[in-house]
Amino acid sequence: MGEHGERATGRAGDDADPAEPLARGGRTDVATEAFVAHRNLLFTIAYEMLGSAADAEDVLQETWLRWVGVDMDAVREQRAYLVRITTRQALGRLRTLRRRKENYVGPWLPEPLLTAPDVAEDVELADSVSMAMLLVLETLGPTERAVFVLREVFGLEYDEIAEAVDKSPAAVRQIAHRARAHVAARRPREVVSAAETRGVLQAFRRAVETGDLQRLLDLLAPDVVLLSDGGGVARAALAPVTGVDTVARVLGRIAATASLRPAQVNGYPALVLRLDGKIDTVVAVRIDDGLISGLYAVRNPEKLSRMEREIILRR
Repeated sequence: MGEHGERATGRAGDDADPAEPLARGGRTDVATEAFVAHRNLLFTIAYEMLGSAADAEDVLQETWLRWVGVDMDAVREQRAYLVRITTRQALGRLRTLRRRKENYVGPWLPEPLLTAPDVAEDVELADSVSMAMLLVLETLGPTERAVFVLREVFGLEYDEIAEAVDKSPAAVRQIAHRARAHVAARRPREVVSAAETRGVLQAFRRAVETGDLQRLLDLLAPDVVLLSDGGGVARAALAPVTGVDTVARVLGRIAATASLRPAQVNGYPALVLRLDGKIDTVVAVRIDDGLISGLYAVRNPEKLSRMEREIILRR
């Protein structure tokens, strides 16, 4: 699968050309230049559809292998063509992932990314890749998710999306309408600014590190939910932990010697817990009405490799 290590074709945000070893003639050079020019966009689309950077990289590899065989003279719009290939590959991968998640040990959380500062500056992009939104997207069917991402995040026209998902434009309009309503009913009630998130996280960090139970209780929503993803590899709760008192008690057990440090994760401020200098847990939050309503703790080591360097995301 895509979780174990980097791909030979390169990684999102790398300066190196992932297709360079295959570029030999002028025709292939044209394909390579187009692929590299749109690579970060394609990675972002695949990641938003899958919630997994490793699988998104696999999708990009598959996209390249198909793209290099295309007759460039017959391609009217390179970006649209590449988006179409990526979407189709991601849809196939998404259906495989859904079967895999059925056998996943404990709660499944998206793979966290250490994102570049400019992602936070694009409020809509940051919101779309936030842990909270990616979890909402998990509740959509594969085609609904693809349509929502392509329309609402990347602004594609209905006829372009129709070609990518093999539906009629009229059907895509209906799917987009259903998906918007579904997401609206489940997403955070308002887009929380990075500054507000940072302030809440600073208070949360102090409360955890000092063991201030009352302060923790004041920061958590009454119906707060803690999800911890250990993937059967790292120790984690095998079911969601719910309710302010229970969540506060769990958080109170975090060792005071653990080092909690701020980081920019999926476009928003988050916390990284290190033990003996190594990343042990990435903690992201969902905030509603000024209180933490969701805590997402990724502990599965197979999902933490992209927290050591910044990933470039693009719309």
